[in-house]
Amino acid sequence: MASRLQKIETDESVLLRVTHSNLKTFSAEIRFSLQSTVEAVKDKLWRKCGTSVNSMSLHLYDDANTKLADLADNSRPLGFYSPLDGFRLHIIDLDPSSVTSGGWLEDTSLVEKYTISQEAYEKRDGTYRKFKDKLASQNTSAVDNKIPDNYMEDLCANIKVGDRCQVEPGDKRGVVKFVGRAESLASGFWVGVQYDEPLGKHDGMVKGTRYFNCPPLHGAVVRPDKVKPL
Repeated sequence: MASRLQKIETDESVLLRVTHSNLKTFSAEIRFSLQSTVEAVKDKLWRKCGTSVNSMSLHLYDDANTKLADLADNSRPLGFYSPLDGFRLHIIDLDPSSVTSGGWLEDTSLVEKYTISQEAYEKRDGTYRKFKDKLASQNTSAVDNKIPDNYMEDLCANIKVGDRCQVEPGDKRGVVKFVGRAESLASGFWVGVQYDEPLGKHDGMVKGTRYFNCPPLHGAVVRPDKVKPL
């Protein structure tokens, strides 16, 4: 016992690798004072991983992954168990309702995601999309004034609503849903397309104006020279 106490006095701290029973991706190297009680060690770990002190059981392993001790006495100093740098301190969470159970802190797919419809998003002010659209309109306003209202109208002669088509670039395929002028876009003629796959930017609503209906992220409005009827 005397030798152990002398060791605690001379070796002030130890660097341990910490793992957790519920948090499979959790692994941290933490330095502990050898004079700290097991309860103090648990309190420090609680702040790192979320397992409460009263629900925490600690097991000490050496660098060969051999279990050396259960740190069951909260009043004993950590140095009593003679840990060395590189040893592993494994946390067992005994609380079945702990925040660490069920994978909630690691698997984001278990967390309910916030979703919003295209219509609701378009009604919001101060969104990034509206900011981007404002910048785009400012940059294109001078050019737009020079584009005639019948720009590319001749290219729409062979493009009909309901036609199968291919859109460049990328050889994206879909169905023509709209042909005509788009007030919320630049002057001239446009073609609205519903892609077969979610390769678009919207559901047929552009800058607050609905030109057609389609599933989210399947819609695009492009110039007629990008559309090839099939």
